[in-house]
Amino acid sequence: MLNAADADFAVQLDALLAWESVSDPLVQQRVDGILADVKERGDAAVLAYTAQFDRLSKDRVSDLEVPRARLLQALDNLPATQRDALQVAADRVQRYHQRQQQSSWQYEEEDGTVLGQKVTPMDRVGIYVPGGKAAYPSSVLMNALPAKVAGVGEIIMVVPTPGGEVNELVLAAAGLAGVDRVFTIGGSQAVAALAYGTQTIPKVDKIVGPGNIYVATAKRAVFGTVGIDMIAGPSEILVICDGQTDPDWIAMDLFSQAEHDEQAQPILISPDLAFLQKVQDSIDKLLPTMERKDIIGVSLRDRAAFIAVADLNQACDIANHIAPEHLELSVAEPQLWLEKIRHAGAIFMGRYTAEALGDYCAGPNHVLPTSGTARFSSPLGVYDFQKRSSLIMFTEDGASEVGKVASVLARGESLTAHARSAEYRIKPD
Repeated sequence: MLNAADADFAVQLDALLAWESVSDPLVQQRVDGILADVKERGDAAVLAYTAQFDRLSKDRVSDLEVPRARLLQALDNLPATQRDALQVAADRVQRYHQRQQQSSWQYEEEDGTVLGQKVTPMDRVGIYVPGGKAAYPSSVLMNALPAKVAGVGEIIMVVPTPGGEVNELVLAAAGLAGVDRVFTIGGSQAVAALAYGTQTIPKVDKIVGPGNIYVATAKRAVFGTVGIDMIAGPSEILVICDGQTDPDWIAMDLFSQAEHDEQAQPILISPDLAFLQKVQDSIDKLLPTMERKDIIGVSLRDRAAFIAVADLNQACDIANHIAPEHLELSVAEPQLWLEKIRHAGAIFMGRYTAEALGDYCAGPNHVLPTSGTARFSSPLGVYDFQKRSSLIMFTEDGASEVGKVASVLARGESLTAHARSAEYRIKPD
């Protein structure tokens, strides 16, 4: 347990939060080699790495493509309860993201000058979805639906199928979300194929979606050739509680992120010392009942923290310093305390709002900034799949008047061609 009153609290907290994303030099070396190989050999390299890493041998990359009819078949064959749940989640995610739509705009100044902004969707984006035994249909919805709402022309999904193991839920989600093409490839080679294009797989404008350290390293390396969403670190949850929520609920909320990964970070902050102990008792009681108790146990041991604070004001200050991926305000008046929160990926307000609802079906995106990057980053959204172009149109009179200003500034920077370009359009007195 950490106590905010301790003299070295800040040092202890920063040590706990420290996590270096994508820093393994051996991984970087391997990824660089794969990227270069796929860039040079295209389909042949993709086939070789898919055989090597996913134990899936095919003669042509086209054999690794899943027809759209197969996606719709997977959707049709789902048990009714799963299909209904997937449909409700998709509807909620789409409805939320439709509110993020941005429109082009223009305005005209008194002299007739027209200024504005043109909003244009990207032509093609790539979505990386983990595969194999892991089932992340929610990741398909969260990445594909905002792109669809944005008006992206074509969505290419890559998902590994180790040993040919196909996840029907993932395929069904792709069918429901309107994914255009799906290739059963993964790892760095899939990122390279999307970034550079191959003889079969088209080059995309942006790559989004979660993956392991090889995928994250590859995404970082191809940034600039294509856009990427973010370099995501381990899952995080920070709960601020006033001590009045059922401690079993809080314990399970902490588990909900800890079960993702041994590196996941669950943190609880409260001014009520007795409550912190109650939650610890709940953890001790509930942990043995969890299917992923080994993963949760390592996360709790290595990266979790209970933080005792003087009051909820101090709790909010610490939360802003941490800038967590997920923040639960499990307090009596969450709207009141919301005003004090400046940095968080997603904010879950009130005792009944479990973070898990946001992962699947609340509506807002679950692709969120981690590792403190919520200080300057936002959740994935429609705006990530659109570009903005500035619009500028001067009249003869407007170009003459503003050209005088541009001339002075350009000559001040010793950029004579800039100045003369503007001066040619200045009307004689």
